[in-house]
Amino acid sequence: MLFDIDLIKNVYSALASRIDFAGKFLGRPMTLAEKILYAHLYNPDDIKNYTRGTDYVNFAPDRVAMQDATAQMALLQFMIAGRDQVAVPSSVHCDHLIRAEINARTDTQNALVGNKEVYEFLQTVSNKYGIGFWKPGAGIIHQVVLENYAFPGGMMIGTDSHTPNAGGLGMIAIGVGGADAVDVMAGIPWELKMPRIIGVKLTGKLNGWTAPKDVILKLAGILTVKGATNAIIEYFGEGTASIPATGKATICNMGAEVGATTSLFPYDDNMAEYLKATGREQVAEAAGHLARYLTPDPEVLVSPESYYDRVIEIDLSRLEPHINGPFTPDAAYPISEFGKIVKKNGYPEKMEVGLVGSCTNSSYQDLSRAASVARQAKTKKLKPKAKFIVNPGSEQILYTAKRDGIIDDFENIGGIIMTNACGPCIGQWKRTAEYDERPNSVVTSFNRNFAKRLDGNPNTHAFVASPEIVTALTLAGDLCFNPLTDILTNENGEQVKLDEPHGDTLPKKGFAVDDNGYVAPQKKGKDRKVTIAPDSQRLQALQPFAPLDISDFENMPLLIKASGKCTTDHISMAGPWLRFRGHLENISDNLLMGAVNSFNGKTNSVLNTLDNKYEAVSAVAKSYKARGISSVVVAEENYGEGSSREHAALEPRFLNVKVILTKSFARIHETNLKKQGMLALTFVNKDDYEKIRETDRFTIKGLETFAPGKNLTVEIIHNDGSRENIETAHTYNTLQIEWFKAGSALNYMSK
Repeated sequence: MLFDIDLIKNVYSALASRIDFAGKFLGRPMTLAEKILYAHLYNPDDIKNYTRGTDYVNFAPDRVAMQDATAQMALLQFMIAGRDQVAVPSSVHCDHLIRAEINARTDTQNALVGNKEVYEFLQTVSNKYGIGFWKPGAGIIHQVVLENYAFPGGMMIGTDSHTPNAGGLGMIAIGVGGADAVDVMAGIPWELKMPRIIGVKLTGKLNGWTAPKDVILKLAGILTVKGATNAIIEYFGEGTASIPATGKATICNMGAEVGATTSLFPYDDNMAEYLKATGREQVAEAAGHLARYLTPDPEVLVSPESYYDRVIEIDLSRLEPHINGPFTPDAAYPISEFGKIVKKNGYPEKMEVGLVGSCTNSSYQDLSRAASVARQAKTKKLKPKAKFIVNPGSEQILYTAKRDGIIDDFENIGGIIMTNACGPCIGQWKRTAEYDERPNSVVTSFNRNFAKRLDGNPNTHAFVASPEIVTALTLAGDLCFNPLTDILTNENGEQVKLDEPHGDTLPKKGFAVDDNGYVAPQKKGKDRKVTIAPDSQRLQALQPFAPLDISDFENMPLLIKASGKCTTDHISMAGPWLRFRGHLENISDNLLMGAVNSFNGKTNSVLNTLDNKYEAVSAVAKSYKARGISSVVVAEENYGEGSSREHAALEPRFLNVKVILTKSFARIHETNLKKQGMLALTFVNKDDYEKIRETDRFTIKGLETFAPGKNLTVEIIHNDGSRENIETAHTYNTLQIEWFKAGSALNYMSK
């Protein structure tokens, strides 16, 4: 099935002229990222030499993709935006709400029953507004997008932080919150700060046990979780041509873990082959004619330091397999050193479960190479020492892998094939037999490994590696095992060594599938009504937030002063809470329940200054809200790191939190806060964080003259009656200040 061919033809018909015009206007060679960005200006006549990292720019993305957990809130907002149809091609993918417990068939059936109300809502809304719908079990959003929608030189936004997966096909694909998706679906300009551009030069060629995943695992160690914030990572150099399209997608996907706006690769023969293999010969042919516009200009490659804000070089030939973790994706270790780290830090050495799949590593190539390792259990008479779970990326991947014997290879070592969905990667893993808080270790081919993310156990040490390394460690059951050098003892007491993995980049017999799970919107769908039961516990119609009242920003109590890492998982947990993603009131009960209170070191235990008792964060916020009292959240670095989930912004807004004051923000979350009418501030002097006391109250000064680039003063009123002022900064532009005044971006758009 060929999607979007008319759209792609339209984009390609103007691409060359727009890029030529931009290059002439700028008077210099252009990186690939710049070419695609300037070709997608909302109004080409507004072109100027935008300052990276400073100027806000209006863009016109080509399409929107939404997964079921975030689509609920995005579509609830779109329903009150006043549109009859979406302005750009859009799709909904049901991949997040299926809980991994038993096996694919059982878990999917349970999801169809348990999530019936939500699935019917999503399909009905999709029908009404002309949105493509992918049924539960059809596949993980980013793999499905890569197989069907992504195209070189295009621009897409998606309501999931790993949307950059499409960069594997040379597309600028950016993760956003639902309110941003509403902008694009409504046909109005979509605003983004012009990103900085980090150039990563790849030389050499991957070999042996080293996989594309190891490129981004190493880069995560170099950049850290916030090193690419407000930046695009653009890969270049001769090494890029040796990496298949799905391997490129893996690398781009996990760029979200270093805070990157997106990542992308230049167009090459591997992309063309993948397009052809997935039935898009027309796209490959059209992209081939535009190849020079889908790569950086030659001068950029000669002198990259002159055109990128930072240049990093990685020699693929010398790159070792890496294992990252636990608890943060940027704790990166080459496998030759990892065993020493495990012993030094006292991590549980026994590996209990190996998990292969997720949007990052569930392609045919990934499964093929992992299967070549699994197959050795039979030939070398090895009995796996750990449990093994596999989540294929799509129904097409599963069907083809079954046909080619790959699924048999996994099941022969006890592998459980779960639904083509996210499952454990986003907390949808029911570890019934092991669900306690004892320390244990698992290794995954996923992207994130924050505490509690996989199974709710804060002591599960989750490590991230390539699918082939995960499979090898599954056979060994030992974190300290290095398949490159170490030996195993088989069932006969013999010493054996694993052979290097190998696999097919693309299936030799081609891809095949009976039913890919796609449901096209009906032509008369716009006449359908969307109803939400008033007593529903899963869905709730949205009510607009109140516009700015400056008096609400006076004498506000502290809700929580969070210490350490505070990701969107800490702010709005996933797992069982996913069932409330369409019900703002219910899901708000999980507000900041994972954040650590700096005053007592506990989670979900904060002081209610009305009665001096410690309660859950949401309970205290509700207590304040019931009395018309606003509150403030204070936090440390990179607040809102991780998932794009806008619930982490909607929940505090709903519970009358007015201000989030931090040392720094993650990009997507800061934007989400602005979209919902929140005041996002950062300490000018980060040491001022230490001045905040548990019983403090806050007044924001300067809102009457709130303006871009003009700092605001926060007056801290201590319990002893003393007062002190601290200076805070913000990144609001003129339009975003109007959102703030209106109460939200949606209020402003509706007005």
